[in-house]
Amino acid sequence: MNSANEKIMTPKEAISRFVQNGDQLVIGNYTVGSCAELVYEVIRQGKKGFTLYSQSGIFDVEVLVGAGCVEKLVTTYVMRPAGKKGGSAVERALQAGTIQMEDYTNFDYNARMVAGMHGLSFIQVLEGVMATDLFRKRGFMGEDKFRVIDCPYTGKKLLTVPAANPDVCIVHVQRADKHGNAQYWGALGSVAAAALASKKIIVSCEEIVEHDIIQSSPHLTIIPAYRVDAVVEVPWGAHPTEVLGHYNIDFFMYGLFMMADSTAEGLKDWMDEWVYGCENRAAYIDRYIGKFGSSVLDSIKAKPFYSAPANYGAAFTSRWDRDGREIFTGLTLPEMETILKERGKFYE
Repeated sequence: MNSANEKIMTPKEAISRFVQNGDQLVIGNYTVGSCAELVYEVIRQGKKGFTLYSQSGIFDVEVLVGAGCVEKLVTTYVMRPAGKKGGSAVERALQAGTIQMEDYTNFDYNARMVAGMHGLSFIQVLEGVMATDLFRKRGFMGEDKFRVIDCPYTGKKLLTVPAANPDVCIVHVQRADKHGNAQYWGALGSVAAAALASKKIIVSCEEIVEHDIIQSSPHLTIIPAYRVDAVVEVPWGAHPTEVLGHYNIDFFMYGLFMMADSTAEGLKDWMDEWVYGCENRAAYIDRYIGKFGSSVLDSIKAKPFYSAPANYGAAFTSRWDRDGREIFTGLTLPEMETILKERGKFYE
């Protein structure tokens, strides 16, 4: 993309452009603040055949499986409240044989993402899992789920997992700028690793802010702009889950979903109303208010609780003056790039 503004898209544009049938798709969020609107848009567009990665299969995995989008699931947890009685979309799909699943510990799942983030092909994990069925039982990954190798230094047997490099990560954060610098705070889990391990990243956020705001809190940027393919501003984009600093979990809506999800027919009706029946998040919120009023949403809005400001004032003199010129050469950065290009020393 040539212009930073080209990264700003609607959910429909971003999913259409960057998510393809048969992709390895990872839900970047971990239990809290899930990327609900991006998930719903995947479903609306009828995308199919995913190998889905999710560290916490809550309602987001349920609706994707219920919509028939998922063929294979790599996870550490799925919401199966009725157990083998079939009271969830994942359990019904497992019983019907329409999905395959590989189950990892939280540590091992996260290790796969960390390995992918760092460009490794595998990573060592704790060998204690070898005493469990998580190690013994293999699904579609077969022998590649875990491998035991000899340490080249000590000869000790090491347990390893393969790196994960999903095709696309969809993730929701508090804020981002138009360039794609994405800032997130709160329970992190595998959020940063899942995004940075992926080949493409779609970021939805509660608000798009000016770059100056991003610069004022650099420690909150978990995904840098150059890695992001699309930025989507979606207020209430994680509802009914919570977003720290914006809103709490909506237990009322979550309860409605849980009751609906207990049967295939109930889930279909719920999705017809809240996913297929709402063309975007604004329509979803309008329907919610029209049906239940605004009092519930008002009650879960976060009360302000600000952290103490940090002083990022530099203790050294900048190499750049207030006009953006390098103090020794008197050149701006674009002027430097032009000279380097002319000399064949500048590489995009």
